[in-house]
Amino acid sequence: MSRIGKLPIAIPDGVEVKIEGNLLTAKGPKGTESVEFPAEIEVVINEKEVVVNRKAEDRKSRSLHGLFRTLISNAILGVKTPFEKKLEIVGVGYRAAMQGTAINLSLGYSHPVIIEPPAGVTITVEANTKVTVSGSNKQAVGDVAAQIRAKRPPEPYKGKGIKYEGEYIARKAGKAGKK
Repeated sequence: MSRIGKLPIAIPDGVEVKIEGNLLTAKGPKGTESVEFPAEIEVVINEKEVVVNRKAEDRKSRSLHGLFRTLISNAILGVKTPFEKKLEIVGVGYRAAMQGTAINLSLGYSHPVIIEPPAGVTITVEANTKVTVSGSNKQAVGDVAAQIRAKRPPEPYKGKGIKYEGEYIARKAGKAGKK
């Protein structure tokens, strides 16, 4: 039995969960999320929890069990409290500013880098160097944060670039001097 898949998912107050066919929909104060699960997985809603079971014991069913339990859990949790990724911009002259809903990044290129977030994801900037990406869909939040980080990943010599908050950048020694 899957250790993750067998755990029940508690439904928080203020969240409404419905199942129609093979589509689970979670509706809460922060939005609506849907998860379409395969025929090998059975989802049951009890009073205040959701239980994910597999219909067979074949390899495919076992591999999907824990995955869809986690996807459903993330959808239920995301509509109650949004997921967040925090980024830090390190470097002289590197900064971020909001342009409507888009983010305008000055990263040392000859042009500004503008990133427009998809629907359901919001970007906020504090103090020109702290960027927060938040939303109810965990995958979309992670994708947008990775997109922003990919525009100027941190380099190993001085650590300049965009990094996740708390991320450790392995530093390299610079050029060895002439002896």
